[in-house]
Amino acid sequence: MSARKIIIDCDPGIDDALALALAHGSPDLEVLGITTVGGNVDLARTTDNALRLREFLGFGDVPVTAGSAGALLRARVDAADVHGGSGLGDALLPPATLPPAAGHAVDFIVETLRADPGEVTLVAIGPLTNVALAVLREPRIVGWARGLTILGGSYTRGNFSPAAEFNIAADPEAAAIVFGAGWTVTMIGLDVSRAAMATEAVAARMAAMGRLGADLLIPCVRFYGMITADGGPAIHDACAVAHLIDPSLITLEPAVVDVETAGRFTSGMTVTDFDLRGRAPNALVGTSLDVGRFWDLLLAVYARVAESIERREKRVGH
Repeated sequence: MSARKIIIDCDPGIDDALALALAHGSPDLEVLGITTVGGNVDLARTTDNALRLREFLGFGDVPVTAGSAGALLRARVDAADVHGGSGLGDALLPPATLPPAAGHAVDFIVETLRADPGEVTLVAIGPLTNVALAVLREPRIVGWARGLTILGGSYTRGNFSPAAEFNIAADPEAAAIVFGAGWTVTMIGLDVSRAAMATEAVAARMAAMGRLGADLLIPCVRFYGMITADGGPAIHDACAVAHLIDPSLITLEPAVVDVETAGRFTSGMTVTDFDLRGRAPNALVGTSLDVGRFWDLLLAVYARVAESIERREKRVGH
């Protein structure tokens, strides 16, 4: 079976970085492009981080295309308090030597889906501004995309506010456009991703992965939160990528999801109704994660990436 073609729309971001490492290292995925959006940190930093990660991880000539700096209608918010001023915690990756691609992320998304209809899955792990603008510019992408998987939302409790998850709350109007566009959104939300915690056992295995562990994985996860034997920071964004590699990791349930844009206390809430009552679902919502198999997958792929970095450095050294 050929690798699944994907575009990753992201705002790196600690967990975005770990999701990119997973996507790059998996033989089951082919990353056609990385597009960036303002989110965890500002657009200049998310784009710079994506460029640094492209070279550090060895993505080769996969284009990185900058997109929207802020929300459609609202003031920009960020999560620098969670991800650090650089967006990558304590990771210090070398500056990128190659620039971003010309043009705008929205154009890249539209043209890539147009060129290969039915074959490319869009994976959005930041605010949904770029995706919404792509829908508004060319509504036919809804039919051209093989699918849309997002890391975002929650049907229980948020992390930006009691009601709303960060990626949705950062641009609720964009999220409302995306959920109402006519495709079925695969929503991997906090209800699933909070279970993907990097424990001491996970961190120990990461620490043994050469430069990948020392320069990226460990500085990211240790900055992200306290690690204990039984818990640790949740590696949210990697869940969306892991689902595309092995769909059996996450249980999905059909639902109707509406995004609250007007509520004083609930703006950005993904109002999720699993009782369809004859309605067609607009989403498949993640409800549970096989945590053990999730980490088995991630750590196996990260080991492959670590080996490829080591091989590349040996070639350069010689």
